Amino acid sequence: MEQTPDITSPLGRYEMMLLIRRFEERVDHVFAEGVVHGTAHLSIGQEACAVGAVAATQPSDPIVSSHRGHGHFLARCADPEGLMGEILGKATGPCQGRGGSQHLCAVQHAFYGTNGITGGGIPTATGLALGQKLAATGRVVLCFFGDGAVNQGTFHESLNMAAVWSLPVVYFCENNLYGMSTPIWESMKVTDIAARASSYGIKGVKVDGMDVEAVREITSSTIRQARAGQGPMLIEAQCYRFCGHSKSDHLVYRTREEEAKWRARDPLKLCRERLLRGGVKEAEIAAVDERVALRIEQAYQQALTAPEPTAEQVLVSPYREHRNP
Repeated sequence: MEQTPDITSPLGRYEMMLLIRRFEERVDHVFAEGVVHGTAHLSIGQEACAVGAVAATQPSDPIVSSHRGHGHFLARCADPEGLMGEILGKATGPCQGRGGSQHLCAVQHAFYGTNGITGGGIPTATGLALGQKLAATGRVVLCFFGDGAVNQGTFHESLNMAAVWSLPVVYFCENNLYGMSTPIWESMKVTDIAARASSYGIKGVKVDGMDVEAVREITSSTIRQARAGQGPMLIEAQCYRFCGHSKSDHLVYRTREEEAKWRARDPLKLCRERLLRGGVKEAEIAAVDERVALRIEQAYQQALTAPEPTAEQVLVSPYREHRNP
């Protein structure tokens, strides 16, 4: 049984961020080497958003992700073995190899999927929130999307509906400054995304998306308010992806100076420094580094030899009989 990082603790949050980082670095190699064809959207540099936000939820709070969702999946499901199998199209994946990178789903963990359409998960999250309110479950939906999604009609329609009906949903925008290769200052006149919340009469807040503890604290506060019946809220996490939009992106639209400035605030580096200041020993962190490296290697090797899905598995949904816990 693999040791699961405990994201309720600071060291566990570091371990989960590192697990996401090493997983995505391996996925990058998998695609570069031609083991898997197609594309993938990595979140290297944005790990604090996934881990900090998910750490603020309850296990039964539904999560809806975006096309850049490996980190969200791992933070909630802690299953790099299953995710690697899914990306390689194997039966051991949570969708038995049919979802791949952009259509992950794990209903047993209240993870309602990544989405290949920009902003496509926002109405799904809003509908889930309506369901929670009607059923009086006390759950809050956490919805991830990028800055490129806030100019989609689904964003405006969903936030308006959620505000009018006072739905229990937290909209979490990972503002990494670029929608594909277009900087936000070229796609929107007002780049203060959190300020858009006021258009719907709801609260909008900003947070340093490179600081996992800041993300956890802000998200905990907004989820607590949403759970208390105070309606939807919008979080803008200011972050940066160290990689390209997808594997074919060579980052010709960014300066090396800009990248260096953000890499100096690597969320793993910031978290590690805080742990050391708080009394965690170098040996403890080194043990985490070693454990994560071993687990990712094992996950990859398991996925390579895992069985392909059968014809019966392809025709029957693995979630047909499942309901949200």
